[in-house]
Amino acid sequence: MQAMTIEEPARHVPIYGEYEVVVLGGGPAGIVAAASSARAGRKTLLIERYGFLGGMGTAAGVTNFCGLHGNVYGEAHRLVQGMASELLARIDRLNGLNAPHLILGKVFAQAYDTAAYKIAADQLLASHKVHILFHALGAGVVMGDNSRIDALMVETKAGRQAVRSEIFIDCSGDGDLAVWAGAPFEFGDEHGHPMYPSMMLRLNGIDPAKAGDAWRTIPQLMEKATAAGTHTFPRKSAIVRPQKSGIEWRVNFTQVAREDGHAINGIEPDDLTRGEIEGRKQALAAFEFLRTVPGFERSYIVDLPPQLGIRETRRITGGYQLSGEDVLGCASFEDSIGVNGWPIEAHVPGDVVFTFPPIPESRGYNELPYRMLVPEGVDNLLVAGRCASMTHEGQSAARVSGACFVMGEAAGSAAALALSGNRIPRDIPVEKLQETLKQQGAFIGRDQPVPEGLQLTAR
Repeated sequence: MQAMTIEEPARHVPIYGEYEVVVLGGGPAGIVAAASSARAGRKTLLIERYGFLGGMGTAAGVTNFCGLHGNVYGEAHRLVQGMASELLARIDRLNGLNAPHLILGKVFAQAYDTAAYKIAADQLLASHKVHILFHALGAGVVMGDNSRIDALMVETKAGRQAVRSEIFIDCSGDGDLAVWAGAPFEFGDEHGHPMYPSMMLRLNGIDPAKAGDAWRTIPQLMEKATAAGTHTFPRKSAIVRPQKSGIEWRVNFTQVAREDGHAINGIEPDDLTRGEIEGRKQALAAFEFLRTVPGFERSYIVDLPPQLGIRETRRITGGYQLSGEDVLGCASFEDSIGVNGWPIEAHVPGDVVFTFPPIPESRGYNELPYRMLVPEGVDNLLVAGRCASMTHEGQSAARVSGACFVMGEAAGSAAALALSGNRIPRDIPVEKLQETLKQQGAFIGRDQPVPEGLQLTAR
């Protein structure tokens, strides 16, 4: 059928403001990109569609930083430093940061309280004098010419407005800004299917003493329930872990699919709508099962997040695509801007499959090249976060918050360097960017000593 359209009358769009750097998206990449740019003295605006920061970490209720640590020759090391350390310190001062916990006996993740994350992110940006525009949805761009963005269009409660900037950084997660500007992209795997999204939930009212280390026994209880026919589960791997209080636990049992079994498409409105509804159905079913687990009998759902947790949509094509082979081979790059220590995390039908570099034989982390932040065809644009230049397999590892922090800090610092040298981001001296990042406390791999290790002890 031919699509029906209407013609929108031409109009004059008011200019909200003019900046040196504009960042679209307030997830982990966007937070540190804006803070890094502003710290370097650049007039910076961060635009976020919600009324709070954190991206999937708050809006989708993830409550867990992955990729801050890596398994280096059999020992855990906190690899992501720099601006991320300042943010985590602020969360910790709000008593919102758990001690790192072990995943699969191989690598650490670190849980946090979502309210503390939101407040800490506000504080971080305020301390670096970042301008923030909340409740603003990116809606398109106006190009100065074929390769340069003149303005980003946003929809707000005041109507459509335009934001001008010398350099833009796309941290939208979906590559929205880059695609509007004409940058090439890929979507999903070789068949065009993205990773499955999840609906998180948090439970309160748990008896910590009775629940104990319930995350160790719940998989066996799931198998028994499946065999008995009392419950069915959309995936085998379940995340049920305590928050700092002990009476509150985070839960992810879900895997949200379309009727044909493929993953929900996170940039298709009808799919997203169905996904939100199905996700809540799965969350309720998970809760009903968990009420049968010792310690959870009197628990209740304290939070279902504002949105479905999207893992993958568009991946912008840049000067280099980080691949699964790079992750498993612990690749090095001359233009490294930081490292990723998270393994390949494949969300396949009914399960989650982790693939690590050899342990303990390998250093356990791959470097991230600056070229993956620089899209083809657009001169005054950088891309950071899960929509950066990666293959489907590479993105399944480097989409997590640790790598997003790394990419964001590099993008914000690169934008400032480009402005100071009157260059486009593609042409900045990478050696100067690397030196800047190291001076800011970042670990970029290369010739740097690995940060101090942590004991891999089961928690």
